[in-house]
Amino acid sequence: MTQIELHNDTAARYAVIGNPIAHSKSPRIHAMFAESLGQTIEYDKRLAPLDDFVGELQRFHDEGGVGANVTVPFKQQAFALAREASLRARQAGAANFLMWRGDHWYCDNTDGAGMVRDIEVNLQQALKGKSVLLIGAGGAARGVLGPVLLCEPSRVVVVNRTAVRADELVAPYRRDHPVQAQTIEALMASSARFDIVINATSSSLSDALPLPTDAVLCSGDCLAYDMMYGKEPTAFMKWALSHGAARVSDGLGMLVEQAAESYVQWRGSLPRAALIIAMLRAELAAS
Repeated sequence: MTQIELHNDTAARYAVIGNPIAHSKSPRIHAMFAESLGQTIEYDKRLAPLDDFVGELQRFHDEGGVGANVTVPFKQQAFALAREASLRARQAGAANFLMWRGDHWYCDNTDGAGMVRDIEVNLQQALKGKSVLLIGAGGAARGVLGPVLLCEPSRVVVVNRTAVRADELVAPYRRDHPVQAQTIEALMASSARFDIVINATSSSLSDALPLPTDAVLCSGDCLAYDMMYGKEPTAFMKWALSHGAARVSDGLGMLVEQAAESYVQWRGSLPRAALIIAMLRAELAAS
């Protein structure tokens, strides 16, 4: 593995780049990380024009930027411009992490690692040997499938309204992992039950469900996990609890854990994410 140079100097600048970006909690999260570790960090939000992500990243670097988180809709562009990419980024075809290495950008995708850590460490739910349903085949699903499969679940089913996208997502993994793609109709007809059901769609942003309301998918001790988060339980979480799930969780922990994966690469220190998650959860409840 190539050694990642660390930037522990206080002059180093970091940012999250996206469009829109005003809602991002990343500056708050990284400030909390730094405070908890006795460090200082300069981390800002940057709104990139939809047609000029590359230009905005160059301006950021010219101003001293050495590391960036990248959010929608620029993750694929971040991957494309980086000269060096992690396996996770190559598997996803997208990057949410950039780090300047000497004369070029290195990219990574920390989403999947963040979700896996939230599930296995914070929620104390092992993935090994479990049956997993991943709903969706877009960018969010693409970022987490590889890390989930590395945890050795007994099987993973990717379900999507468009069969072609699900097939494309699982194709690189079929030879080495127990993963398959299904349409929603085929899933409903199979009567399958799962230990972990993950919503990787954006349905909760519009208070909608990613599956028919009469779907029954959860085993007796199922964890239903929504990658979205909010002040109140999402529509998916409410549906899961009323359809057999033993536990539900939103994606706030994933948000913090994927940020921690960035922080440790940039700064050489791994924050205590669980403390930050609890603080953000309390802030959300009070808002």
